[in-house]
Parts: sequence; structure tokens; C-alpha cells
Amino acid sequence: MRNNHIIAANWKMNKTPQESYNFVKNLRDKLLDKPDVNIILCAPYTSLFYISSFFNSENFDLGAQNMHWASEGAYTGEISPDMLLASSVKWVILGHSERRHIFGETIDEITKKVVRAVREGLRPIFCFGEKLEERREGKTKEVLSGQLSPIIDRFNESDLQEMLFAYEPVWAIGTGLNAEPDQIQEAHHIVREFAGENVRILYGGSVTPANATELINVEGVDGFLVGGASLELESIWKIINCVYNARIRSN
Repeated sequence: MRNNHIIAANWKMNKTPQESYNFVKNLRDKLLDKPDVNIILCAPYTSLFYISSFFNSENFDLGAQNMHWASEGAYTGEISPDMLLASSVKWVILGHSERRHIFGETIDEITKKVVRAVREGLRPIFCFGEKLEERREGKTKEVLSGQLSPIIDRFNESDLQEMLFAYEPVWAIGTGLNAEPDQIQEAHHIVREFAGENVRILYGGSVTPANATELINVEGVDGFLVGGASLELESIWKIINCVYNARIRSN
């Protein structure tokens, strides 16, 4: 995965186990001729075990959308790292803006989750990003640094390179808006300033087939975290092809 572009699909609260099974079966068959793009599919908890058998190739991994920092206990409605690992999960999204702003997760809680994930052998997809008013007030670097520092300070360079960092400007998620190339480069530069030049960074802000080619060619973008556009097979397949073609051209 080190040199490949990456697409992480975040299905959020969508798809039943049967719908997930049919989708993944069809997608896996298409991926056979796209070895230069790594796909991470982050499905709902109820689908993880049901679709786990499909994820047996080098460029197709299963991911979860969240987890608790405890290994077990009285945490009604939560899921543990061991439960994810038992479902063949390799990656887990942590710190997503919806978890921060809808469910009120704090940076301390998110940090505990990231630390536990790494300790248990899961690979975090750590999300970070600023709200529109924070960017307008010139606080982008301050906000991103505040989200990144507690994570980066706890790990060595090798650990950080095993994670994925996903820049998701909150104002561009599900709105149809996109950050401009210079705004994306600015945010990615902040990450590499803290975490080193070799970390992998995804862009996640209303990525669609229509803008995927432009966005994947922005300097410093290693791939995408895709939400709504990952729910339809034709849509995510077009994005995969955009990224694959960009990868081929860069070689």
C-alpha cells in the first residue's frame, strides 16, 4: 500500500448485510485489473462479518467506522477492537467530523481510541478538519494542529506511517463544495509538518466522479475518503478509475 493511491469508502449508516454482500461481490470482481489502487471499504457493523470473506486480496481491505477504546465492559451499543478483528477488519475510521460534531466526541476520547486501535493491531484512518467559520477567521492551522498534535505526539514515525490521515474540511462534507487545491495543499502540509513527509493523507470532502480526477492530481493527495459517492457501484467504480488512471500517468 505504501506507493499506491488509496480509496477508503465510508458507507455510514447505509446498506443491509445482503445489500453489502451483493455490492462487495460485484466490486471485488471489477478490482482484479486495478492492482495499483488500494480499496478500504468501511461498512456498518452488521455487515462486517457477513462480507469478510471477500477481503482476501492485497489491495482490498475491510474497515469499520468507529470503535470504543475499551476491550470489553458495560458500554451499551459500542463495539470493541477484538470484535472488529474477529470480523477481519484491518482499518477503522476514528475522529470523523460526524462523530465530533453530532455525537460530541472529544479529542481526548478520540485519542484514546487511536491509541487502543494501534495497540490492538488495527490501523486508524484518523480524520481531521476545520469548520467554515474557523477557516474564515484564519484559524485553520490552529484548529488542525489542535486535532493532530495529541495523536502525533503519542507515536513514533513508523507507527504514523502505518496510519492514514484524512483531511475532511467540515464545510465540504455532503454539501457539494470542495476545498480549492491550495487549501488542500495547506492542510496536507500542516500534517506533514507535524508527522513527517512519508505519512499518507486522504482528501475527504464531497468527492465525486466529476471532481475525482482534478482532486487526485492535487499535490500531496494520496487518495480519498469517499462518503455518499461510494454507495453506488457505478459511482465508486468511476472514482476508482480516475485514481487508477492518475496513478498510471504518474508512473
